[in-house]
Amino acid sequence: MTKKNTPKRGRPPKDLAGDVQVRILDAAQQLFLEKGYRSASIDDIAELAPASKPTIYAHFPGKEALFAAVVARTISGLTDFDGFEPEGRTLQDKLSSLGTAVVEKVIEESLGMVRATIAEAQRFPELSRNVHDAARDRSVNAVSQLLNEATQKLARAQKGPFTGKRSLATAQIFLDLILLPMLFRSLVGETPKELRRELPSFVRERVGFFLAACEADWTP
Repeated sequence: MTKKNTPKRGRPPKDLAGDVQVRILDAAQQLFLEKGYRSASIDDIAELAPASKPTIYAHFPGKEALFAAVVARTISGLTDFDGFEPEGRTLQDKLSSLGTAVVEKVIEESLGMVRATIAEAQRFPELSRNVHDAARDRSVNAVSQLLNEATQKLARAQKGPFTGKRSLATAQIFLDLILLPMLFRSLVGETPKELRRELPSFVRERVGFFLAACEADWTP
C-alpha cells in the first residue's frame, strides 16, 4: 500500500517554502470565508497553511488579530490602482471607466470578506469599525487621486470640488453614488452576473449626475 505524502503541521516541505506569513494569511482567509470567523480555528489554519501554532502566534497574537490582518490585506488590494488609467475620450467616459473598475474590484475580490466582517460586527464592534474606517479612508484617498488626475483640467478655482481638501469629500460622494448601491445589492443576494449586466448604464447615469452636481458647484 502506498503511503500518502500529506504535509505535516510545522515546518513546511521544500515545495511549500516561502513567506510563512503569506501562507498563514492565505489559509486563514480561505477558512474564514468557508467556515466563518467563529468556526475557523487556529488548529484548522495551522493544518492548511501548513505551519505550527507557535509559528502562527509568533506572527499574530490571536485569531482576532489574524482576522484583522486578512481584512487589511484585502483592503490594500482593493485600493491598489497603480498603473490604472481610465479609458475613454471624454471626462464622463473616464469617470465611468473608473467607477466600473471600483465596483468590479469590490464585487470580485472582497465581497466574501465584507460579509464576514458584517457577521462579526456585533461580537467585535471595534474591529468592524476599524475595518470600515480603514476601507473608507484608503478607498477615498485612492479614488481622490484618480479623480484629480482625470479632472485636472476642471480645477477652475481654488474652491472647486476637485481642489485642495475638498477633493477627498468629492471622492467620497463619488463612491457613495456608485459603489454603495451595488455593494448593498450584492450583499442581499444579487449575483455578479446580474449586476454586471446593468453596471455600464448604471455607472454612466450616476457619473452624469455627479458631473452635473460638480458643474453646479462652480455656478455663482
